[in-house]
Amino acid sequence: RDSGETPMIGDKVYVHYTGRLLNGKKFDSSHDRGEPFTFNLGIGQMIKAWDLAVASMSKGEVCEITCKPEYTYGVSWNPPKIPPNSTLVFEMVALLEG
Repeated sequence: RDSGETPMIGDKVYVHYTGRLLNGKKFDSSHDRGEPFTFNLGIGQMIKAWDLAVASMSKGEVCEITCKPEYTYGVSWNPPKIPPNSTLVFEMVALLEG
């Protein structure tokens, strides 16, 4: 793919990200682990906000998204460090798509 093209549903995508609560507190970062996060786009492996955002990104593009709870984890399930019904902010960079 050309660097200006966006990934397609089902493509394996690689992103570096930092996730924060609205108060700025970091809850997760692929940068801290030293490797990008990988998932298949648009098939429900990730929160809805990521599927929507990454689908519009091209290789090397950087974005910041603010995500309402209905596009993240909502009230029914939350990973450690994320209170229920939280709005989350992600800084993301799309590294490549397959």
